[in-house]
Amino acid sequence: MGYINIKKLAEELNLSPASVSRALNDSHEISKETKERVWELAKKLNYEPNPSASNLRSHKSKTIAVIIPQVANSFFSLAINGIEKIARQRDYHVLIYQTHDNSDMEIAFINRLLNGRVDGILISISSSTIDNTPFTELIKNIPIVFFDRMYDEIDAVNITTDDYESSYQATQHLIEAGCQRIAYLFALNNLITGKRRMAGYVNALKDNNILYDEQLIITHIENEDEDYANIKNLLTSEKPDGIISSIEEMALPCYSACKQLNINIPGDIKIISFSNLKTAQLLDPPLSTVTQPAAEIGQKAAEILFKMLDKKHFEPKETIVLRSTIIPRESTR
Repeated sequence: MGYINIKKLAEELNLSPASVSRALNDSHEISKETKERVWELAKKLNYEPNPSASNLRSHKSKTIAVIIPQVANSFFSLAINGIEKIARQRDYHVLIYQTHDNSDMEIAFINRLLNGRVDGILISISSSTIDNTPFTELIKNIPIVFFDRMYDEIDAVNITTDDYESSYQATQHLIEAGCQRIAYLFALNNLITGKRRMAGYVNALKDNNILYDEQLIITHIENEDEDYANIKNLLTSEKPDGIISSIEEMALPCYSACKQLNINIPGDIKIISFSNLKTAQLLDPPLSTVTQPAAEIGQKAAEILFKMLDKKHFEPKETIVLRSTIIPRESTR
């Protein structure tokens, strides 16, 4: 049949080229049955869209940006997989920007992207971000969805998880395992995400008549050696019998410090961490985790962004909360 374009698909299906084009772009104006007919034939005939032609017509870059604190974090790598799955279905490219939790770098990326290079932005904000003013301006100029890490104070779409409830349940899990001196490794303290996790821990202690002790709180520092030294000092000076790590980056140093100090997990201390590490079950002993639905969060964020781009209905101030799961393993047995 030679080169397949929209006109030839339209002839085969006895539809107008405009209808075929709308169907391929998943327009709400076209019925589900017609879309399926068009997609089926397009697949059968190996139809390949002409991106340069469609971009010229639509004035779209067919590209979205994802701004994240770090690619190496297992949560974000899974979230990117979810985002890319949806973007591929729409024949969109995905640009990944890594801020390394640096708010200045974050703002620099945003300013670069406002020149039309991308059609929309998905962002999980840096833990060092304090001023939300740039984001207030940003949402006036480009479609944007916040995922995982967000602001409460600005009117935007947020896709997140149940940070308070899952932290409360993680604390409850340790208490039910017999822990009374539960240390908390506090991170993301500038963000509502970190504050909600901390509040879940504090209220679970309160509801179980366990006194909150500031000496059992370690705040994450962007320095691995300092974090390790602080955890080691906590273990020797305060002798906790349980630890909750609010981010996965602080869980592994706990294992190293316990090994060096000859502290048995879970005999002497029980550990649970917010983490999407696939290797959690391979640690010695396997690590109990609060596992977030990372891929689903990425997918949902991308779906909402494409609704914005398609001018379809969405709630402009909506916050969608997906549930995390506590997976008990040997570290809290």
